[in-house]
Amino acid sequence: MDYESFYTELKDRAMVEGMILFGVGSLEKVRSSFHPALEGIGGQFERAISIGYRLPDVVIEEIKDRPTLLYASAYKTANWLLDQTAARLAALIHRAGGTAVPIAASQIVDWDEQLGHMSHKLMGREAGHGWIGKSGLLVNPVHGARVRYATVLTDVPLPLDAPIEGGCGECRICIDMCPAGAISEDGYDRDSCLEKLKSFRSIRGIGHYICGVCVKACPVGTGKTEL
Repeated sequence: MDYESFYTELKDRAMVEGMILFGVGSLEKVRSSFHPALEGIGGQFERAISIGYRLPDVVIEEIKDRPTLLYASAYKTANWLLDQTAARLAALIHRAGGTAVPIAASQIVDWDEQLGHMSHKLMGREAGHGWIGKSGLLVNPVHGARVRYATVLTDVPLPLDAPIEGGCGECRICIDMCPAGAISEDGYDRDSCLEKLKSFRSIRGIGHYICGVCVKACPVGTGKTEL
């Protein structure tokens, strides 16, 4: 198999499906994020594909201090598109004689801690999509934090993308805007964030542990300011 050509074929398919980002990274630094439910299967793979779908700017810009109904809908749709694309990429890999496991964009396997099978953000970082910002979100230099991600584990030795250098610098917009006070220069307070997400979930029509304020706050890729 020509792995470079297959990489291009998979990337092209992801773009046709509406993805904005595609990359391949090593799982070496991501395994620590594996939930026990994934450790058995996940341990068989050395690398993975990371795909990203950008949320609509017009919806993000409507967010003030809580999630909107339009944001909840866009969030749900993005996850569905990511899952469909991940499944189709896995099918292409299987057809080519490889093995692949698509990991859902937002499937909860630990309801108390609100954890999925693995961290798509860490995988995205290893696949060259960006850096982990002060908010705990993956920040892409072009699309900022306005991207949702999914992962496809595979045993096909596709070419690896290199992680990129970057950081938030002196920017503290997400710190000042966070309605939970969960972001600081010292890091991201996940417990405080989850408490606020619980209250947002109870808003009629939301029904998810979502917020979106820090997604909107990040100026990277929006042209609002420079780091």
